[in-house]
Formats: sequence, structure tokens, C-alpha cells
Amino acid sequence: MIRLIDKTSGIAAIDTTLTLPLQSRIKCRLRVTLDNGRDAGLFLPRGTTLKSGDLLRDDSGYTVQVKAADETVSCAHSDDPHLLARACYHLGNRHVPLQIEVDRVSYLHDHVLDEMLQGLGLAVTVQAAPFEPEPGAYGGSAEKGHQHTPGAGHGHHHH
Repeated sequence: MIRLIDKTSGIAAIDTTLTLPLQSRIKCRLRVTLDNGRDAGLFLPRGTTLKSGDLLRDDSGYTVQVKAADETVSCAHSDDPHLLARACYHLGNRHVPLQIEVDRVSYLHDHVLDEMLQGLGLAVTVQAAPFEPEPGAYGGSAEKGHQHTPGAGHGHHHH
């Protein structure tokens, strides 16, 4: 089994690719099957989030390029930046990981959230597409949400 232990940068010869959904790209320890059919294990530093295009290597230099898998995502479209900002506010208030673009915001499909945004006046479509959410203001994983230090105040309450 190939042990992928490190992210690498720069130009490297790519030996194969690894296509993963977001839930797998946020794990630092994971058994995977590379796109060429070979078995591999991820042994990455805690807190690593893989993005499409990242390069991983083993200790012999075998290099694997990460690809974001297509997932079922909802895309809320609008030419109105204020309406998109309102959508991001309401989704962020629910701690939903978001992929934010100029004319749309995308999130993992949820029909309840779709209905909420349609109620705000946005057009929502469901499609299969790679999902690359914002990593978060503090550099953490978008999917894991923000972490709380016991006893630390942070401006809002959870019920």
C-alpha cells in the first residue's frame, strides 16, 4: 500500500490522481483507492484539508494529484450582490460550508436550505459538481466549522 505522507508544492511528475468528495478531503488518516486502482493510505498532519490540484507524495517521491469529486450541490444564482450577501448571511448563520463565487453561492444539497433561499428570491438549481468551500477565516476546515475553546466567548450563543 502506498503511504501518502506529505503535501508537496512546485512542479512534480504526477504518477496518478485521487478523486475524493469533501468529507474525505478533510480527513488526515484515510484508506483510499487511487484513480489507477492502487490502494493507498493518507497519513497527513492533523487539520489538513485537501483541495483539487493539491499534490501528495510518498517517501519515494510517488506523486498523486487530488481532484474534487462531483457531489450533489445546490447553487443559488443571482446578479444581485445584496441578495447573494443575504443568502451567505443566512447560510453562514447555520454554519453551512459555502463555495462563494461572483454570481452564485453553492453548498451541499439540502432541500430545506433550497426552500429558504427560494423564499429570499434566489433561483436554486441542484447539480453534480466539485465542491470547494471557503476554508474559514481562521484557516480551519470549512466542513468542520469553527471550534470553540471551553469557556471562551465568541459573540453568539448556540441553542
